[in-house]
Amino acid sequence: MRIKMILPALTEAKSPFWRPIKYSLFPPLGLATLAAYCRPDDVIDLQDEHVEVLDTEDDPELVVIQVYITNAFRAYALADLYKKKGAYICLGGLHVSSLPEEAMPHADSIFIGPGEDTFPQFLADFRNGVARKVYRNSERDIAGIPPIRRDLIKRQRYLVPNSIVVSRGCPHHCDFCYKDAFFEGGRSFYTQAVDEALAEIDRLPGRHLYFLDDHLLGHQRFATGLFDGMRGMNRVFQGASTIDAVLRGDLIEKAANAGMRSVFVGFETLSRGNLLQSNKRQNIGQDYEQAIRRLHSLGIMINGSFVFGLDEDDPDVFRRTVDWAVKNSLTTCTFHILTPYPGTRLFRDMEAQGRILHRNWDLYDTRQVVYKTVGLSAAQLKKGYDHAYRSFYSWPNIWKASMGHEDLKHRLKHFAYAGGWKKFEPLWNFLIKSEGLNKMLPLLEAILSRVHKTDQNGPGRPLSPFPAIA
Repeated sequence: MRIKMILPALTEAKSPFWRPIKYSLFPPLGLATLAAYCRPDDVIDLQDEHVEVLDTEDDPELVVIQVYITNAFRAYALADLYKKKGAYICLGGLHVSSLPEEAMPHADSIFIGPGEDTFPQFLADFRNGVARKVYRNSERDIAGIPPIRRDLIKRQRYLVPNSIVVSRGCPHHCDFCYKDAFFEGGRSFYTQAVDEALAEIDRLPGRHLYFLDDHLLGHQRFATGLFDGMRGMNRVFQGASTIDAVLRGDLIEKAANAGMRSVFVGFETLSRGNLLQSNKRQNIGQDYEQAIRRLHSLGIMINGSFVFGLDEDDPDVFRRTVDWAVKNSLTTCTFHILTPYPGTRLFRDMEAQGRILHRNWDLYDTRQVVYKTVGLSAAQLKKGYDHAYRSFYSWPNIWKASMGHEDLKHRLKHFAYAGGWKKFEPLWNFLIKSEGLNKMLPLLEAILSRVHKTDQNGPGRPLSPFPAIA
Protein backbone atom coordinates (compact mmCIF):
# COMPACT_ATOMS: atom_id res chain seq x y z
CA MET A 1 0.00 0.00 0.00
CA ARG A 2 1.19 3.52 -0.81
CA ILE A 3 1.03 5.61 2.37
CA LYS A 4 1.89 9.28 2.78
CA MET A 5 2.43 10.82 6.21
CA ILE A 6 2.54 14.61 6.49
CA LEU A 7 3.45 17.10 9.18
CA PRO A 8 2.19 20.42 7.71
CA ALA A 9 4.17 23.53 8.60
CA LEU A 10 2.95 25.56 11.54
CA THR A 11 1.73 28.94 10.33
CA GLU A 12 4.32 30.81 12.39
CA ALA A 13 7.07 28.83 10.64
CA LYS A 14 6.15 30.62 7.42
CA SER A 15 5.83 34.11 8.92
CA PRO A 16 8.28 36.98 8.28
CA PHE A 17 9.64 36.38 11.78
CA TRP A 18 10.34 32.70 11.10
CA ARG A 19 13.60 31.45 12.54
CA PRO A 20 14.33 28.46 10.31
CA ILE A 21 16.57 26.90 12.94
CA LYS A 22 13.71 26.71 15.46
CA TYR A 23 11.64 24.63 13.06
CA SER A 24 14.53 22.43 11.97
CA LEU A 25 15.16 20.97 15.40
CA PHE A 26 13.18 17.75 15.76
CA PRO A 27 11.81 15.20 13.28
CA PRO A 28 8.11 14.18 13.41
CA LEU A 29 8.40 11.30 15.87
CA GLY A 30 4.65 10.86 16.22
CA LEU A 31 4.23 9.94 12.56
CA ALA A 32 7.36 7.77 12.57
CA THR A 33 5.90 5.94 15.59
CA LEU A 34 2.64 5.22 13.75
CA ALA A 35 4.59 4.09 10.68
CA ALA A 36 6.02 1.25 12.73
CA TYR A 37 2.58 -0.40 12.69
CA CYS A 38 2.50 -0.61 8.90
CA ARG A 39 3.50 -3.72 6.96
CA PRO A 40 7.08 -4.17 5.74
CA ASP A 41 5.90 -4.08 2.12
CA ASP A 42 3.99 -0.79 2.54
CA VAL A 43 5.64 2.09 0.69
CA ILE A 44 5.71 5.02 3.14
CA ASP A 45 6.68 8.60 2.37
CA LEU A 46 7.02 10.74 5.50
CA GLN A 47 7.26 14.48 4.76
CA ASP A 48 7.82 17.37 7.15
CA GLU A 49 6.91 20.71 5.57
CA HIS A 50 9.15 22.58 8.01
CA VAL A 51 12.29 21.20 6.35
CA GLU A 52 11.19 20.31 2.80
CA VAL A 53 8.82 21.37 0.05
CA LEU A 54 5.84 19.02 -0.02
CA ASP A 55 5.37 16.92 -3.13
CA THR A 56 1.64 17.06 -3.82
CA GLU A 57 1.86 15.57 -7.31
CA ASP A 58 2.00 12.02 -5.95
CA ASP A 59 -0.83 9.52 -5.76
CA PRO A 60 -0.95 7.75 -2.36
CA GLU A 61 -3.76 5.43 -1.36
CA LEU A 62 -3.70 6.52 2.28
CA VAL A 63 -2.75 9.95 3.68
CA VAL A 64 -2.11 10.48 7.40
CA ILE A 65 -1.81 14.10 8.59
CA GLN A 66 -0.80 15.30 12.05
CA VAL A 67 -2.75 18.41 13.10
CA TYR A 68 -1.69 21.07 15.60
CA ILE A 69 -3.63 24.27 16.20
CA THR A 70 -1.51 26.58 14.03
CA ASN A 71 -1.22 24.15 11.15
CA ALA A 72 -4.91 23.18 11.24
CA PHE A 73 -6.02 25.21 8.22
CA ARG A 74 -3.03 24.04 6.20
CA ALA A 75 -3.73 20.45 7.26
CA TYR A 76 -7.37 20.72 6.16
CA ALA A 77 -6.34 22.16 2.79
CA LEU A 78 -3.93 19.28 2.20
CA ALA A 79 -6.57 16.78 3.29
CA ASP A 80 -9.09 18.26 0.85
CA LEU A 81 -6.52 18.23 -1.96
CA TYR A 82 -5.69 14.55 -1.51
CA LYS A 83 -9.33 13.63 -0.95
CA LYS A 84 -10.17 15.03 -4.39
CA LYS A 85 -7.42 12.81 -5.80
CA GLY A 86 -9.12 9.73 -4.33
CA ALA A 87 -6.89 9.09 -1.31
CA TYR A 88 -8.29 7.95 2.03
CA ILE A 89 -7.63 10.70 4.60
CA CYS A 90 -6.73 10.22 8.27
CA LEU A 91 -6.42 13.19 10.63
CA GLY A 92 -5.10 13.01 14.17
CA GLY A 93 -3.15 15.00 16.73
CA LEU A 94 -3.78 17.52 19.48
CA HIS A 95 -6.12 19.78 17.52
CA VAL A 96 -8.26 16.94 16.21
CA SER A 97 -8.69 15.63 19.75
CA SER A 98 -9.67 19.12 20.91
CA LEU A 99 -12.11 19.87 18.07
CA PRO A 100 -13.12 16.62 16.36
CA GLU A 101 -16.25 18.15 14.83
CA GLU A 102 -14.14 20.75 13.04
CA ALA A 103 -11.75 18.15 11.60
CA MET A 104 -14.34 15.56 10.63
CA PRO A 105 -15.54 17.08 7.30
CA HIS A 106 -11.98 16.97 5.97
CA ALA A 107 -11.26 13.33 6.82
CA ASP A 108 -12.47 9.82 6.18
CA SER A 109 -11.26 8.79 9.64
CA ILE A 110 -10.23 10.88 12.63
CA PHE A 111 -8.24 9.78 15.67
CA ILE A 112 -8.96 11.12 19.13
CA GLY A 113 -6.18 10.78 21.69
CA PRO A 114 -2.95 8.78 21.38
CA GLY A 115 -2.82 6.41 18.43
CA GLU A 116 -0.81 3.43 19.67
CA ASP A 117 -3.93 1.29 20.03
CA THR A 118 -6.25 2.89 17.44
CA PHE A 119 -3.92 3.18 14.45
CA PRO A 120 -3.11 -0.54 14.17
CA GLN A 121 -6.83 -1.27 14.56
CA PHE A 122 -7.60 1.21 11.79
CA LEU A 123 -5.03 -0.39 9.48
CA ALA A 124 -6.65 -3.79 9.97
CA ASP A 125 -10.12 -2.31 9.39
CA PHE A 126 -8.98 -0.37 6.33
CA ARG A 127 -7.44 -3.42 4.69
CA ASN A 128 -10.70 -5.28 5.32
CA GLY A 129 -12.83 -2.44 3.93
CA VAL A 130 -14.57 -1.66 7.23
CA ALA A 131 -12.73 1.46 8.45
CA ARG A 132 -14.69 3.58 10.92
CA LYS A 133 -15.20 7.35 10.88
CA VAL A 134 -13.94 7.88 14.45
CA TYR A 135 -11.26 6.04 16.39
CA ARG A 136 -11.07 6.95 20.06
CA ASN A 137 -8.12 5.89 22.19
CA SER A 138 -8.97 3.63 25.12
CA GLU A 139 -5.76 1.80 26.01
CA ARG A 140 -3.05 3.84 27.74
CA ASP A 141 -0.03 1.58 27.53
CA ILE A 142 3.15 1.94 25.49
CA ALA A 143 4.92 -1.16 26.76
CA GLY A 144 5.91 -3.29 23.80
CA ILE A 145 5.40 -0.68 21.08
CA PRO A 146 7.50 -1.43 17.99
CA PRO A 147 10.71 0.54 17.33
CA ILE A 148 10.15 3.94 15.69
CA ARG A 149 10.65 3.94 11.91
CA ARG A 150 13.68 6.23 12.04
CA ASP A 151 14.67 5.06 8.56
CA LEU A 152 11.87 7.33 7.27
CA ILE A 153 13.38 10.43 8.93
CA LYS A 154 15.69 12.65 6.89
CA ARG A 155 18.29 13.01 9.63
CA GLN A 156 20.51 15.48 7.79
CA ARG A 157 17.76 18.11 7.83
CA TYR A 158 17.51 18.32 11.63
CA LEU A 159 19.70 19.83 14.31
CA VAL A 160 18.57 17.21 16.83
CA PRO A 161 17.71 14.04 14.91
CA ASN A 162 18.24 11.99 18.07
CA SER A 163 15.04 13.20 19.70
CA ILE A 164 13.21 10.58 21.73
CA VAL A 165 10.03 10.18 23.78
CA VAL A 166 9.87 7.57 26.55
CA SER A 167 6.60 8.61 28.21
CA ARG A 168 3.25 10.10 27.33
CA GLY A 169 1.60 13.12 28.91
CA CYS A 170 2.24 14.78 32.26
CA PRO A 171 1.16 14.10 35.87
CA HIS A 172 0.09 17.74 36.30
CA HIS A 173 -2.96 19.56 34.92
CA CYS A 174 -2.25 23.24 34.30
CA ASP A 175 -5.30 25.13 33.05
CA PHE A 176 -3.54 26.39 29.91
CA CYS A 177 -2.00 23.05 28.89
CA TYR A 178 -2.93 21.87 25.39
CA LYS A 179 -2.39 18.20 26.26
CA ASP A 180 -5.27 17.63 28.69
CA ALA A 181 -7.89 17.19 25.94
CA PHE A 182 -5.58 14.70 24.22
CA PHE A 183 -5.44 12.45 27.29
CA GLU A 184 -9.02 12.94 28.45
CA GLY A 185 -10.82 9.79 29.57
CA GLY A 186 -7.84 7.78 30.76
CA ARG A 187 -4.38 7.92 32.25
CA SER A 188 -2.73 11.24 31.51
CA PHE A 189 0.82 10.09 32.26
CA TYR A 190 2.48 6.74 31.57
CA THR A 191 5.88 5.46 30.52
CA GLN A 192 7.65 2.84 28.49
CA ALA A 193 9.33 -0.07 30.20
CA VAL A 194 12.84 0.99 31.24
CA ASP A 195 14.52 -1.77 29.19
CA GLU A 196 12.61 -0.75 26.06
CA ALA A 197 13.56 2.91 26.53
CA LEU A 198 17.22 1.97 26.96
CA ALA A 199 17.06 -0.22 23.86
CA GLU A 200 15.70 2.72 21.85
CA ILE A 201 18.57 4.89 23.12
CA ASP A 202 21.05 2.19 22.15
CA ARG A 203 19.76 2.28 18.58
CA LEU A 204 20.55 5.99 18.21
CA PRO A 205 23.96 6.93 16.80
CA GLY A 206 26.25 9.57 18.26
CA ARG A 207 26.15 10.99 21.77
CA HIS A 208 23.55 13.74 21.92
CA LEU A 209 19.88 13.08 22.77
CA TYR A 210 16.88 15.30 23.32
CA PHE A 211 14.03 13.86 25.39
CA LEU A 212 10.82 15.52 24.16
CA ASP A 213 8.80 14.18 27.09
CA ASP A 214 6.67 16.76 28.86
CA HIS A 215 8.17 15.73 32.20
CA LEU A 216 11.18 13.42 32.04
CA LEU A 217 11.45 13.27 35.84
CA GLY A 218 7.70 12.84 36.36
CA HIS A 219 7.74 9.15 37.36
CA GLN A 220 10.44 8.61 39.97
CA ARG A 221 10.83 4.84 39.66
CA PHE A 222 10.96 4.93 35.87
CA ALA A 223 13.32 7.93 35.76
CA THR A 224 15.62 6.33 38.33
CA GLY A 225 15.82 3.14 36.27
CA LEU A 226 16.36 5.11 33.08
CA PHE A 227 19.16 7.25 34.48
CA ASP A 228 20.84 4.30 36.21
CA GLY A 229 20.73 2.41 32.91
CA MET A 230 22.19 5.36 31.03
CA ARG A 231 25.23 5.61 33.29
CA GLY A 232 28.21 4.54 31.24
CA MET A 233 26.49 5.09 27.88
CA ASN A 234 28.56 8.24 27.34
CA ARG A 235 25.49 10.25 26.35
CA VAL A 236 24.72 13.95 26.77
CA PHE A 237 21.06 14.85 26.79
CA GLN A 238 18.43 17.52 27.30
CA GLY A 239 14.96 17.18 28.74
CA ALA A 240 12.18 18.86 30.70
CA SER A 241 11.34 18.87 34.39
CA THR A 242 9.40 20.78 37.01
CA ILE A 243 10.72 22.78 39.95
CA ASP A 244 9.34 20.35 42.50
CA ALA A 245 11.04 17.37 40.80
CA VAL A 246 14.38 19.21 40.76
CA LEU A 247 14.11 19.89 44.49
CA ARG A 248 12.80 16.48 45.52
CA GLY A 249 15.24 13.70 46.50
CA ASP A 250 18.34 12.99 44.42
CA LEU A 251 16.74 12.32 41.04
CA ILE A 252 18.29 15.38 39.40
CA GLU A 253 21.73 14.22 40.54
CA LYS A 254 21.06 10.85 38.91
CA ALA A 255 20.04 12.68 35.74
CA ALA A 256 23.24 14.74 35.77
CA ASN A 257 25.37 11.67 36.33
CA ALA A 258 23.63 9.99 33.38
CA GLY A 259 24.45 12.92 31.10
CA MET A 260 21.75 15.58 31.49
CA ARG A 261 23.27 18.89 30.43
CA SER A 262 20.27 21.19 30.02
CA VAL A 263 16.70 21.22 31.26
CA PHE A 264 13.51 23.01 30.24
CA VAL A 265 11.70 24.33 33.33
CA GLY A 266 8.25 25.91 33.32
CA PHE A 267 8.61 28.75 35.82
CA GLU A 268 5.71 30.44 33.97
CA THR A 269 5.29 33.35 36.40
CA LEU A 270 6.84 34.90 39.52
CA SER A 271 3.36 35.61 40.95
CA ARG A 272 1.70 33.22 43.39
CA GLY A 273 -1.70 34.52 42.36
CA ASN A 274 -1.03 33.74 38.72
CA LEU A 275 0.11 30.23 39.66
CA LEU A 276 -3.15 29.68 41.51
CA GLN A 277 -5.15 31.07 38.58
CA SER A 278 -3.48 28.68 36.12
CA ASN A 279 -3.62 25.66 38.49
CA LYS A 280 0.16 25.28 38.36
CA ARG A 281 0.20 23.97 41.90
CA GLN A 282 3.49 22.10 41.53
CA ASN A 283 5.25 25.49 41.54
CA ILE A 284 3.43 27.01 44.52
CA GLY A 285 5.65 27.34 47.58
CA GLN A 286 8.72 26.12 45.72
CA ASP A 287 12.00 27.99 46.00
CA TYR A 288 12.84 28.81 42.38
CA GLU A 289 16.29 30.12 43.20
CA GLN A 290 17.23 27.06 45.26
CA ALA A 291 16.31 24.86 42.28
CA ILE A 292 18.41 27.04 39.98
CA ARG A 293 21.43 26.84 42.30
CA ARG A 294 21.08 23.07 42.46
CA LEU A 295 20.97 22.74 38.67
CA HIS A 296 23.92 25.09 38.17
CA SER A 297 25.96 23.20 40.78
CA LEU A 298 25.51 20.10 38.61
CA GLY A 299 26.55 21.92 35.44
CA ILE A 300 23.02 21.77 34.02
CA MET A 301 21.94 24.68 31.84
CA ILE A 302 18.41 26.04 32.22
CA ASN A 303 15.83 27.10 29.65
CA GLY A 304 13.18 28.95 31.60
CA SER A 305 9.64 29.19 30.25
CA PHE A 306 7.49 32.21 31.14
CA VAL A 307 3.92 33.19 30.29
CA PHE A 308 2.79 36.81 30.05
CA GLY A 309 -0.82 37.98 30.20
CA LEU A 310 -2.12 36.19 33.28
CA ASP A 311 -4.64 38.30 35.14
CA GLU A 312 -2.29 39.58 37.88
CA ASP A 313 0.33 40.82 35.40
CA ASP A 314 0.95 44.56 35.29
CA PRO A 315 2.98 46.73 32.86
CA ASP A 316 6.20 46.12 34.83
CA VAL A 317 6.00 42.30 34.66
CA PHE A 318 8.23 42.10 31.58
CA ARG A 319 11.12 44.02 33.14
CA ARG A 320 10.81 42.14 36.46
CA THR A 321 10.84 38.78 34.72
CA VAL A 322 13.82 39.52 32.48
CA ASP A 323 15.80 41.05 35.34
CA TRP A 324 15.10 37.98 37.50
CA ALA A 325 16.10 35.58 34.72
CA VAL A 326 19.35 37.47 34.08
CA LYS A 327 20.13 37.75 37.80
CA ASN A 328 19.71 33.99 38.16
CA SER A 329 21.82 33.21 35.08
CA LEU A 330 19.21 31.31 33.07
CA THR A 331 20.97 30.24 29.88
CA THR A 332 17.98 30.72 27.60
CA CYS A 333 14.38 31.78 28.04
CA THR A 334 11.20 31.02 26.15
CA PHE A 335 8.52 33.69 26.54
CA HIS A 336 4.87 33.21 25.63
CA ILE A 337 1.73 35.30 25.48
CA LEU A 338 -1.00 33.42 27.34
CA THR A 339 -2.96 31.46 24.73
CA PRO A 340 -6.29 29.74 25.51
CA TYR A 341 -6.14 26.57 23.42
CA PRO A 342 -9.44 24.82 22.64
CA GLY A 343 -9.96 21.81 24.85
CA THR A 344 -8.31 23.43 27.87
CA ARG A 345 -9.97 24.65 31.05
CA LEU A 346 -8.56 28.11 30.27
CA PHE A 347 -10.40 28.21 26.93
CA ARG A 348 -13.67 27.02 28.47
CA ASP A 349 -13.48 29.61 31.24
CA MET A 350 -12.61 32.47 28.88
CA GLU A 351 -15.28 31.44 26.42
CA ALA A 352 -17.87 31.44 29.21
CA GLN A 353 -16.69 34.92 30.21
CA GLY A 354 -16.88 36.19 26.62
CA ARG A 355 -13.12 36.81 26.50
CA ILE A 356 -12.23 34.79 23.36
CA LEU A 357 -11.72 37.30 20.54
CA HIS A 358 -11.79 34.92 17.55
CA ARG A 359 -11.07 31.39 16.34
CA ASN A 360 -8.43 32.16 13.75
CA TRP A 361 -6.17 29.30 14.81
CA ASP A 362 -3.30 30.66 12.70
CA LEU A 363 -2.85 33.34 15.36
CA TYR A 364 -2.88 30.99 18.36
CA ASP A 365 0.92 30.79 18.31
CA THR A 366 1.68 32.27 21.80
CA ARG A 367 2.96 35.42 20.06
CA GLN A 368 -0.40 37.13 19.49
CA VAL A 369 -3.13 38.33 21.86
CA VAL A 370 -6.29 36.33 21.12
CA TYR A 371 -8.35 37.07 24.25
CA LYS A 372 -9.63 40.05 26.24
CA THR A 373 -6.90 40.94 28.69
CA VAL A 374 -7.07 42.05 32.33
CA GLY A 375 -4.54 44.44 33.88
CA LEU A 376 -2.72 44.98 30.60
CA SER A 377 -4.04 46.20 27.28
CA ALA A 378 -3.50 43.96 24.28
CA ALA A 379 -1.01 46.48 22.90
CA GLN A 380 0.93 46.57 26.18
CA LEU A 381 1.04 42.78 26.29
CA LYS A 382 2.32 42.39 22.75
CA LYS A 383 4.86 45.20 23.11
CA GLY A 384 6.09 43.88 26.46
CA TYR A 385 6.43 40.33 25.13
CA ASP A 386 8.52 41.51 22.16
CA HIS A 387 10.65 43.68 24.43
CA ALA A 388 11.30 40.79 26.84
CA TYR A 389 12.90 38.74 24.07
CA ARG A 390 15.02 41.66 22.84
CA SER A 391 16.11 42.56 26.36
CA PHE A 392 16.96 39.07 27.59
CA TYR A 393 18.98 38.25 24.46
CA SER A 394 20.77 41.60 24.29
CA TRP A 395 24.55 41.26 24.41
CA PRO A 396 24.79 43.14 27.76
CA ASN A 397 22.28 40.80 29.41
CA ILE A 398 23.84 37.68 27.87
CA TRP A 399 27.15 38.84 29.33
CA LYS A 400 25.64 39.70 32.71
CA ALA A 401 23.85 36.36 33.01
CA SER A 402 27.01 34.51 31.99
CA MET A 403 29.04 36.23 34.67
CA GLY A 404 26.66 34.97 37.34
CA HIS A 405 28.27 31.52 37.25
CA GLU A 406 31.15 30.77 39.61
CA ASP A 407 33.08 28.61 37.17
CA LEU A 408 34.93 30.39 34.34
CA LYS A 409 34.22 27.59 31.88
CA HIS A 410 30.52 27.72 32.72
CA ARG A 411 30.58 31.49 32.07
CA LEU A 412 32.18 31.03 28.66
CA LYS A 413 29.83 28.20 27.79
CA HIS A 414 26.75 30.20 28.78
CA PHE A 415 27.88 33.22 26.76
CA ALA A 416 28.61 31.11 23.67
CA TYR A 417 25.35 29.15 23.82
CA ALA A 418 22.99 32.03 24.50
CA GLY A 419 24.72 34.23 21.95
CA GLY A 420 25.01 31.48 19.37
CA TRP A 421 21.37 30.49 19.66
CA LYS A 422 19.99 33.96 19.00
CA LYS A 423 22.73 36.07 17.45
CA PHE A 424 24.06 34.07 14.50
CA GLU A 425 20.99 33.60 12.33
CA PRO A 426 22.86 33.86 8.98
CA LEU A 427 25.09 30.94 9.99
CA TRP A 428 22.15 28.76 10.98
CA ASN A 429 20.36 29.64 7.73
CA PHE A 430 23.41 28.73 5.68
CA LEU A 431 23.73 25.36 7.41
CA ILE A 432 20.04 24.64 6.85
CA LYS A 433 20.13 25.55 3.17
CA SER A 434 23.30 23.55 2.58
CA GLU A 435 21.82 20.58 4.50
CA GLY A 436 24.86 20.70 6.75
CA LEU A 437 22.96 21.24 9.98
CA ASN A 438 23.35 17.75 11.37
CA LYS A 439 27.00 17.59 10.33
CA MET A 440 27.78 20.27 12.90
CA LEU A 441 26.75 18.12 15.84
CA PRO A 442 29.88 15.94 16.18
CA LEU A 443 32.13 18.95 15.75
CA LEU A 444 30.30 20.99 18.35
CA GLU A 445 30.35 18.07 20.80
CA ALA A 446 34.08 17.56 20.25
CA ILE A 447 35.06 21.14 21.02
CA LEU A 448 33.06 21.45 24.23
CA SER A 449 34.95 22.18 27.41
CA ARG A 450 34.22 20.42 30.67
CA VAL A 451 32.56 21.78 33.78
CA HIS A 452 34.07 19.83 36.66
CA LYS A 453 30.94 20.00 38.83
CA THR A 454 28.87 18.00 36.35
CA ASP A 455 29.37 14.52 37.76
CA GLN A 456 29.76 14.09 41.50
CA ASN A 457 31.00 10.52 41.10
CA GLY A 458 33.69 11.12 38.54
CA PRO A 459 35.28 13.58 36.15
CA GLY A 460 33.03 16.11 34.44
CA ARG A 461 31.58 15.30 31.06
CA PRO A 462 31.10 17.71 28.17
CA LEU A 463 27.95 19.76 28.23
CA SER A 464 25.46 19.62 25.38
CA PRO A 465 26.50 21.80 22.45
CA PHE A 466 23.11 23.49 22.37
CA PRO A 467 21.24 25.64 24.81
CA ALA A 468 17.92 24.32 25.97
CA ILE A 469 15.70 25.14 23.03
CA ALA A 470 14.03 28.56 23.11
